[in-house]
Amino acid sequence: MDAFADKLGRVGAWCGQNKYLGAIKNAFQNFMPATIAGAIGVLWSNVLVNADTGLGQVWSPIMALEFLNPIFNAINFATISCISVGIVMLVGHEIAEANGETGAFPTVLSFISWLVVTPTNFYFWQSVSSEGKNIISNGAVLPGGSESMTTFTGIGSSYLGATGLFTALIVGIVAMEVFGFLRKQDSLKIKMPDQVPPGVMRAFEVLIPACIMLVIVGAVGHFIYLATGLYLNDLISTYIQGPLMGIVGENIIAVLFLYLLVSLFWLVGIHGANMISAVKDPFFRPLLIANMTMFQEGAKSGYHTINVTFLQMFGEMTGSGITGALVAAIFIFGKREDNRAIASLSLIPGLFNINETVVFGIPMVLNPILGIPFILAPMASLLIGYFLITIGFCHPIVIEAPWTTPPILFGFIATGGSITGAITQLICFGCCILIYTPFLIFYERYQNKQAAMVE
Repeated sequence: MDAFADKLGRVGAWCGQNKYLGAIKNAFQNFMPATIAGAIGVLWSNVLVNADTGLGQVWSPIMALEFLNPIFNAINFATISCISVGIVMLVGHEIAEANGETGAFPTVLSFISWLVVTPTNFYFWQSVSSEGKNIISNGAVLPGGSESMTTFTGIGSSYLGATGLFTALIVGIVAMEVFGFLRKQDSLKIKMPDQVPPGVMRAFEVLIPACIMLVIVGAVGHFIYLATGLYLNDLISTYIQGPLMGIVGENIIAVLFLYLLVSLFWLVGIHGANMISAVKDPFFRPLLIANMTMFQEGAKSGYHTINVTFLQMFGEMTGSGITGALVAAIFIFGKREDNRAIASLSLIPGLFNINETVVFGIPMVLNPILGIPFILAPMASLLIGYFLITIGFCHPIVIEAPWTTPPILFGFIATGGSITGAITQLICFGCCILIYTPFLIFYERYQNKQAAMVE
């Protein structure tokens, strides 16, 4: 056991110190307030002030607020639909900071690097009649008309949103690593007299490295397009992001293995949720954003069963290991005062999905008895949640709720205001209590024997 814990501890230490995993984790965590704001926009426009799918169906007076819907739709677009912009800037900032850079310029430079490899010129063909009116006929020129090409500049929604997340992460990391390498080359620094203000001096120091880096990134993107006919984002989303999300993102077996690792890390004293967050977000957040977009458009089917909020709702309810179920089992079946005291202290934090009190108070760390349900409970909850969504009992998860949202309420919000989400979470929690109970009883007997031996 000690050898296994030591090896797992080394893996956890490596993950915690890895620059790239840390940058990805911090980028998504720092962007979380924006995604929550976008989720509020979806809730307002689709769950509250909506006569077709929301509260407006049963309480018409709320539709008096419908004039505010464009504001919340704009918030949703600026956050959820443009997540790649925020992530490339944040991950670039994290890498640049790890490389010793300061100031806001690396953040802006990360965005510029991403924009360099993103197509911005588009065109479409239109048919125009002799009177100058547009004629729509599947692109064909109607008799008496002429065909013309109209060009415009912009960024496609597929590049701004979840589809572009992998590109944003790759470009943000690679661009800032190249920039950091070039910044260390003294021959590329333009030296200015000491009388020059520090801000101007720094601007000239980064001028050549920034220009060279942008040329390199732009050249890579251009040559990829010449060689494949695909832009960098399309290449990555088609041949990397798509297959990986199919293997990991929508695979319940992969999810169960992921949460097995989370529990094992916790059992050796390492924050398991933090360890896997850098892996979890790039794979599972795009699936949530796709669900949010479909929900906003009024889709009735086609939702992704598994996404990042699904994992929080079923795998991290009351905290990792679903230790709130252990707290409930202690109140119902526990007889030892020390355990009941820890459960009492853990009750309020557990309602907000914070469980360090019970994890380190019982303790769960290196506990061979309670460690078993600590592993089994989240896996069972994930399986039950997956099954109930798959058979149509529970509405798919379509909204990102703050991770501190209490269980049951979390399920109601995450499913777009569906009572089935709350019921499903309650079913999963009840099953987890049943899983913990026999192990708690056995553990208390073990504690009593240990206490008797000391006496």
